[in-house]
Amino acid sequence: MSSTRKRLFIKTYGCQMNVYDSERMRDVLAPLGYEPAEEPDGADLVILNTCHIREKAAEKVYSELGRLRPLKEEKAASGGMTIAVAGCVAQAEGAEIMKRAPVVDLVVGPQTYHKLPELIAQAHRARGEALDTEFEVEDKFDRLAGERQVEGYSAFVTVQEGCDKFCTFCVVPYTRGAEWSRPVDQIVAEVRGLAAKGVREVTLLGQNVNAFHGAPPSGREADGAWGLGQLVRHIALIGGIERIRFTTSHPRDMDDDLIAAFADEPKLMPYFHLPVQAGSDKILKAMNRQHTAAEYIAIIERLRAARPDIAISGDMIVGFPGETDTDFQATLDLVREVNYASCFSFKYSRRPGTPGAAMMGQIDEAVKGERLAVLQDLLNAQQIAFNESRIGRTLPVLFEKPGRQDGQLHGRSPYLQAVHVEAPAEMIGHIGQVVIERASRNALAGRLAGGERSAA
Repeated sequence: MSSTRKRLFIKTYGCQMNVYDSERMRDVLAPLGYEPAEEPDGADLVILNTCHIREKAAEKVYSELGRLRPLKEEKAASGGMTIAVAGCVAQAEGAEIMKRAPVVDLVVGPQTYHKLPELIAQAHRARGEALDTEFEVEDKFDRLAGERQVEGYSAFVTVQEGCDKFCTFCVVPYTRGAEWSRPVDQIVAEVRGLAAKGVREVTLLGQNVNAFHGAPPSGREADGAWGLGQLVRHIALIGGIERIRFTTSHPRDMDDDLIAAFADEPKLMPYFHLPVQAGSDKILKAMNRQHTAAEYIAIIERLRAARPDIAISGDMIVGFPGETDTDFQATLDLVREVNYASCFSFKYSRRPGTPGAAMMGQIDEAVKGERLAVLQDLLNAQQIAFNESRIGRTLPVLFEKPGRQDGQLHGRSPYLQAVHVEAPAEMIGHIGQVVIERASRNALAGRLAGGERSAA
């Protein structure tokens, strides 16, 4: 363990996978003496953990690097600042970043951030040598098998990485590589370590998490690879873990055992995120989603039959090349049929190197904007209606931290809604029964069952 204390600032862009990766980078660097910094100004090492999904992602990184350049120059005389670019933009454009942004000392892809200590040493010896964007996902997790630092009572655990689906709008297969699943023993060891530190809820992560097919526990090789349903049931046996979630799933990888897990494992929360992206079969085919709208709806129906209280979340893209008014109407029709509890929605953005970027029939930005506004109005109304339908119900809430008001706690419902309740501070880290009294689009408020009325 290093005795020299240094400061680390990580700025995380994008998905929950990046949040997990940022946490593990912090863990890897802790033995070198790095402690978290709240702002880049006081940091010795700044890491931009980037996302390549949205349009102009790389330009946002260069803009942030421009803001960091004066800070680095100011600190040059007093020990200096090291700047690293990690994540999916690093994977896609590593060499270009080193060429275009001299302020950057090292570039590390999402499968090689476990090598940060040696890359930092390289960068300090000779600038320009610290570039590593190799795909070594198995090696990464083997070398990350140490204790995690934990803040709070819920945690992300990556169980699967990469994607073999090659949707025509998406860069993930190119930046995260092929689908790969961690061994069950490795995942269980990480979750047990989290539980020992007080974590009550884990969210299993993967680009296509329900494609998980991990090596079975030691001594059970005859079972063959385990699916996600088996993994969920196994994790549910770990003492201290009271809630299990997983994200993000693909319709092609839904199987009977995973659907059955929602019915027979009470620790698996009744909230399921299943992106569909569009309601038109023509557009789904152009996206290479390899499922139809009817097949997607059939999965939702099976889930609701298995777990009647389940809430559905999703992702939608409007304005994909070739999308007509009729195609967009099909998306609205699907949204009305599914009736989402929440849903993320975006305008299609062209990602260089993806098939969608070269397609004919690109949609005007103004049309995309109009369609997105219509879709979001519908989705917002559905989310408000779902939240209001919780009023009068008693929900188990995991209290995570103090609320904004004195005497108030902030927690999460089984449906991932923020819940505000007047409750004693000693309930933080525990699950309490809450009678829901009020609802907005983004949060619920209530009182402890049998207790006093909470503040708004």
